[in-house]
Amino acid sequence: MPKENNDRLSPEELAEIEGKYDPEMNFRHTGKWIGLVVSALLVAMTVYHFYASGFGLIRELLHRGIHISFVLGLGFLLFSWRRNKSPNPIKPTWYRPGGISLLDFAFAIAGVGAALYLPLLPPEIVAFRVGNPAPIDVVMGTILLIAVLELCRRSIGPTLPLIALVFILFALYGPLAPGALKHGGNSWTALINHLYMTNQGFYGVAIGVMAQYVFLFIVFGVLATRIGLGQLFIDLAMVIAGRHAGGPAKVAIFSSAFMGTISGSSIANTVTTGALTIPAMKRVGYPAHFAGAVEATSSTGGQITPPILGAAAFIMVEYLEIPLRDVLAAALVPALLHYFGIFIMVHLEAKKLGLRGLNADELPKIFVVLKQHWLAIVPLAILVYLILTGRTPDFAAVYGIIACVVVGFLNPTNRLTIGDLWSALAVGAKSTLAVGAAAAAVGIVVGVVTLTGVGFRLGYIVVQTASDIGAFVQGIWPLSYIAIDAWTLFFSLVLIAISCIIMGAGIPTTATYIILVAVAAPALAQLQVQPLVAHFFVFYYGVLADITPPVALAAYAASGIAGSNPFKTGNTAFRLGIAKALVPFVFVYSPALLLIAGDFTWTEFSVTLTGAMIGIASLGVAFTGYLFAPMRAWERLWVALVSILFIAPGLTTLLIGLALISPILLFQIRFARRQA
Repeated sequence: MPKENNDRLSPEELAEIEGKYDPEMNFRHTGKWIGLVVSALLVAMTVYHFYASGFGLIRELLHRGIHISFVLGLGFLLFSWRRNKSPNPIKPTWYRPGGISLLDFAFAIAGVGAALYLPLLPPEIVAFRVGNPAPIDVVMGTILLIAVLELCRRSIGPTLPLIALVFILFALYGPLAPGALKHGGNSWTALINHLYMTNQGFYGVAIGVMAQYVFLFIVFGVLATRIGLGQLFIDLAMVIAGRHAGGPAKVAIFSSAFMGTISGSSIANTVTTGALTIPAMKRVGYPAHFAGAVEATSSTGGQITPPILGAAAFIMVEYLEIPLRDVLAAALVPALLHYFGIFIMVHLEAKKLGLRGLNADELPKIFVVLKQHWLAIVPLAILVYLILTGRTPDFAAVYGIIACVVVGFLNPTNRLTIGDLWSALAVGAKSTLAVGAAAAAVGIVVGVVTLTGVGFRLGYIVVQTASDIGAFVQGIWPLSYIAIDAWTLFFSLVLIAISCIIMGAGIPTTATYIILVAVAAPALAQLQVQPLVAHFFVFYYGVLADITPPVALAAYAASGIAGSNPFKTGNTAFRLGIAKALVPFVFVYSPALLLIAGDFTWTEFSVTLTGAMIGIASLGVAFTGYLFAPMRAWERLWVALVSILFIAPGLTTLLIGLALISPILLFQIRFARRQA
């Protein structure tokens, strides 16, 4: 726990915090011999994926089956039935060899067998049985379903398995569903046939993307951090922002933005960079809850920062069938706006509190930093170059990993040993187990959606509800001047945004995104929202759950480092991340913000970007209560209301917004001069 003198926490304390708030990293403490076996299997998993993506030609179904078998086999060895709070391994006995129960071994063996059974059958037999599965197929599919749900419960908690169970019940008992959701129902055999025998369930897009792309990018991120890229990012952030007012908070923003290029985990980013930035923020005078909130909000930006996007980028590539570089280009401006919003609020808070920056002797020297770590940037540069030149993501990741290994062995200041390489490969594979289990569980939800067609039904319900609300609002003067279609779109976006935040509570971002695309994207499609825009809208609000109480896991992890109240930290993090709630509305109304080629014009982009920046800055001013001087309550309320105008981009709304906000600006300048 945080020390009273605000010193940095030890690696053990940071690992304890990460395990407490990130169930995906809450691994079992195993005995020595079983630990060696598990480590060897983890490295074997990494080597297999490296070979399959870089050099092998493996059938799609077989590749996905092998990936699931690794996830289930290793997952049941590393995630215990319930969380073990003791730092020591459980004492081995005859019924618990190596500290792992016989039941866990049985789960692992059954899961591996069920995952590999279908892929190892001859393709012509599989094709013949689709729609008419043999009894053994149903048994194996049922075993796989149970194993996936149980591992998902152990690794990320009960929320996603419960959602999957609700969808299973919906598929089986469709005649009992209310209203527009009612359908004819399905037998257990028909359900397992769809989930197990087709590519719409366990072996669908979600697990395919994990096996083909995400696994390698996670390993790349671990290796890049081990060779010094993470330290380079933190040092560069210190050089860029450390000396300015409230410097450590700005360092948190820049370092998290940099780290987001190689890691898509909010909690991991929070712990990695927060170990340095949170104590530094407290030393210069930021309240503990604010320091934790800044780090948490900045770290969630990693999930919307190219080139990894918390694995969602690769799902978008598969769903939308567009090049990865187009997805990354679309993500760039909204990500920058997210960090811009945090920067504005941090700067204003520093001015309000009269905080200084770091002293010169507390900052690293730029030439020393570059001399020690410049080689570490080479793998990332190679990765980005290959993506931008149109290479496939797995090709880019393979060569990025090779570059990491070469640089690690050549770098004299941070040389990679064989032991370091082995550890990095094992840690990389271990980090994929929970998200792999989640992807398999999401396959259940997606399978039920495609089996029953519930996505279109839910879309109809959302649009109809929004239309009813819009009709009511339109009856209020002067809101009647706005067309009913505009109100329908606006309230549909609001309803979907709320659903995304609720659904994202306690579920990995990628899993949230896949579920919401299946059930919410049809509603946006009915409203003529472009597919890429719809996907980004759903994704952004799913990410927002990490800093939205009551389940704000990144904020709670930061509070553990800061020694602050978790709920207060979560509330502050949500306030700091309010830009992330505003930006999706902006790019729905003006897709030019996503740099979409067909609709892009520099004029529209410039007007939209200017309006978005002013709107975000206005919200920052309103929530901070300070511009050039402390603001009165009515000024804050006025600025907050006017900032909503900038959601609807256009030159007219931009000019109206500026006209309405100008008096407050003049009042602030005048008030500041009086105080001076």
